[in-house]
Amino acid sequence: MTVDIDFTAFFESTPSPYLVLDRDLVIRYVNPAYLQVTGRVRDELTGKHLFDALPRRPGAPDDPQREVHASLRRALDTGKPDVIVLQRYDLPAPGRLGGFEERWWSKIHTPLPGPDGTVRWIVQRAEDVTALFHSDRASQLGEEFTEHAKGLAAELYARTDELHRLNRELLQAHARERQVAVTLQEAMLSAPDLNRHDNIAVRYLPATTSLNVCGDWYDVVDLPPDRYAAAVGDVVGHGLPAAAVMGMLRSALSAVIRAIPSPAQALEVLGLYARSVDGAMAATAVKVLIDTRSKLLVYSSAGHPPPVLLHRDGTCELLDGATDPPLGAREHHVPRPQAGLAYTPGDTLVLYTDGLVERRDEDIDDGVARLTSVLVSERVLPPDALADVLLTRLDVVEGAPDDIALIVVRL
Repeated sequence: MTVDIDFTAFFESTPSPYLVLDRDLVIRYVNPAYLQVTGRVRDELTGKHLFDALPRRPGAPDDPQREVHASLRRALDTGKPDVIVLQRYDLPAPGRLGGFEERWWSKIHTPLPGPDGTVRWIVQRAEDVTALFHSDRASQLGEEFTEHAKGLAAELYARTDELHRLNRELLQAHARERQVAVTLQEAMLSAPDLNRHDNIAVRYLPATTSLNVCGDWYDVVDLPPDRYAAAVGDVVGHGLPAAAVMGMLRSALSAVIRAIPSPAQALEVLGLYARSVDGAMAATAVKVLIDTRSKLLVYSSAGHPPPVLLHRDGTCELLDGATDPPLGAREHHVPRPQAGLAYTPGDTLVLYTDGLVERRDEDIDDGVARLTSVLVSERVLPPDALADVLLTRLDVVEGAPDDIALIVVRL
């Protein structure tokens, strides 16, 4: 017997706070109980990224967003519910500009699959248990809430052992998977030739929602006697599948450039190879050959954001004269373009992936302009210091929604 249930009516009437997130962690629905417990109205939450709508308290002693991110990621990756037994996540205090109030929560993240079986939505149940810790808070909320808190406390205590066990098992499994991922990433990003260049700094930052392993990569290859090549690339997606594809593409390009120093021809070969690798289509890459004898940069790009050449006088040039579609994008093979640009010793070359400059609801050109502005203002810094300042000034030092690979070369 099939029973029709109006789930919208249930969520609208239940006293438990619920919200629904999509895969990008954008809030698509909040019920009245969630609005009441957070002191928000619907327009302040729906359609906004979870951590934009509910930012963390500045200067908080820990990072509550990181714990919530990790829980949501586990729910997305495993397709199983994830529990945060007890968490402090303060909220802006009503009527107090810039003020926050202490709040404690018990959260359950339940993934919901779409028609194709993959997780499409996450339902968050977020019970406010602050009253269990502060009697003054309970009295302020009134007797009705206090009775609700007592009932909630009984439920929480009854489930504590089960929840703690489940949480420990998930954390242990996540830690093991993360260690495998980190070891794999370190091996695949190894660039032995880089050790011979004290004029080059590299940085790699995984996406904040990943396992510390992603599809962005960098590489430096020596081409004796007086040339070397630098490259960055970006595979669509995150996690171990993207990292595996990244490893294959990076290794292939590293091998090809040693036999075919022409960046355009090397990317042609890589594009042909990408067609045979599942998950490699639409990957992007840019290769720059640095000829120290002729003081010339020779480059080619497969759909990648343009590298920046910072001159000693503070002017910048984009290496955007040889841009072609991403790897494997064309049905038939077409020779890729190649361009050259002269440099002066002391200039700085910066290669990067889009996570460094791309922001939600903003044209990527604005991000590139922001990058060049920082480069000009900090051009006297050595490569290592400049790489760190770029991450800081572009506000990605703690990570970003997308992975980041960065190469800074003092020419």
